[in-house]
Amino acid sequence: MNTAKTLLNFVLAGALLGIAAASWIGPSFLGWYNETPYATQTMCNLPEVIRKTASDVLTYQAVGAGIGAFVMLVLGVLFVRRASRRARMQAGQTPPTAPPPAAPRATA
Repeated sequence: MNTAKTLLNFVLAGALLGIAAASWIGPSFLGWYNETPYATQTMCNLPEVIRKTASDVLTYQAVGAGIGAFVMLVLGVLFVRRASRRARMQAGQTPPTAPPPAAPRATA
């Protein structure tokens, strides 16, 4: 159960990081992608442009969340495997046993 919690934490952290990255990078990309070539003026249907832009931002956030979750899941699996390998190695290394105490000598 502890492993599942660790992996879930990694996945959720990756999803949040992916959403944050997409929210930060997405608007710049959308501005560049929707720029008119050669500085020409265009007339557009503004409500449609707004809906499309909002849809694109949400799509990029969902993709960013998926990519972030996947990358962090892989890192989480590597982290859990390394931790379990260390635990097995430490369990295999038992400290040496102490010799039994010496019997007291009888004096005559």
